[in-house]
Amino acid sequence: MATKNIPPTPRVEILANSGLCSIPAEFVRAESERKDILDALNNGAIGHGIPIVDLGGVSSEEGRWRCVEEVKAAATEWGVMLIVNHGVQEEIIERLQASGRGFFDLPVEAKEKYANDQSSGQIQGYGSKLANNANGKLEWQDYFFHLVYPKEKADLAIWPTEPADYIATTTSFAEELRTLATKMFSLLSLGLGLDENKLEAELGGKDDLLLQLKINYYPRCPQPELALGVEAHTDVSSLSFILHNGVPGLQVFKNGFGWVTAPLVPNSIIVHVGDALEIITNGRYHSVLHRGLVNKENIRISWAVFCEPPREKVVLRPLPELVGEGEVARFEPRTFAEHLERKLFKARVAGSGDKAVCED
Repeated sequence: MATKNIPPTPRVEILANSGLCSIPAEFVRAESERKDILDALNNGAIGHGIPIVDLGGVSSEEGRWRCVEEVKAAATEWGVMLIVNHGVQEEIIERLQASGRGFFDLPVEAKEKYANDQSSGQIQGYGSKLANNANGKLEWQDYFFHLVYPKEKADLAIWPTEPADYIATTTSFAEELRTLATKMFSLLSLGLGLDENKLEAELGGKDDLLLQLKINYYPRCPQPELALGVEAHTDVSSLSFILHNGVPGLQVFKNGFGWVTAPLVPNSIIVHVGDALEIITNGRYHSVLHRGLVNKENIRISWAVFCEPPREKVVLRPLPELVGEGEVARFEPRTFAEHLERKLFKARVAGSGDKAVCED
């Protein structure tokens, strides 16, 4: 169990429960963003066009190729999709969500026993987002972040022991999601005319691909039109799998539509294409720009699992077979660690989570 650390900024949960009527200035977004947020809260298109892919028929030859085409279209045109009949047991998802809620229902003092220490590089554990960009703005969220797969690489010493079933439940969920990740990489590979194992192998394979879980806790916000739970960004991962507690708030950006709120589809999992997959496919599949809104009436919780290549072992570069005649490789080779550093540096300098930070 981690020792207690003093958080560098107040937990957002403490602020939210303090009875404040207006949020501190460090959470107020720039004026240019605020109109956009208000428009989204009032008029945001809910689910308009975001693809929903049914994986139920993937075991048959005909159904498999239908899934290949639908997954390919979603990853190409949107960079995001909702998948149903995905194979992860509903009972395990319900237990995962109950244990995550149970952790965040603990008093803040109890959660602080698991606090991370970002200043020393210890990013796993309980935390709040620090301002690491030029605008110095904070996000309206607390979180718990840790590696969940492979099991032998997970540091169980920092996993919550409350609720009592957290470790067992999260471990079972990670194992099922790892199987789903292989299924998705297979469909995405076939969609590009590659061997079905190609993309997963390029990203670390069955032994080295990592699953990182981040439980995002967005407390009620008295001025949701001024704040963001998470600012606009693309994920550095290859794929991200998102669950939520049924409170809307995830938005993706689509040219021609603007910000689109992800619909609430029962028993679905949201899948994002991340930077690593965009790089190795030379932009055939594109990393989706997204953000999280906050809510005045309801607490929102999401469970995001990031499929990441190992930091130094894999070099991310466009696959030669995906650089067509007369085309150029759109991305320079880099390790995952180098990509992380480039993105963080550009975000700090530019104060932007825009997609451009992941491109050369």
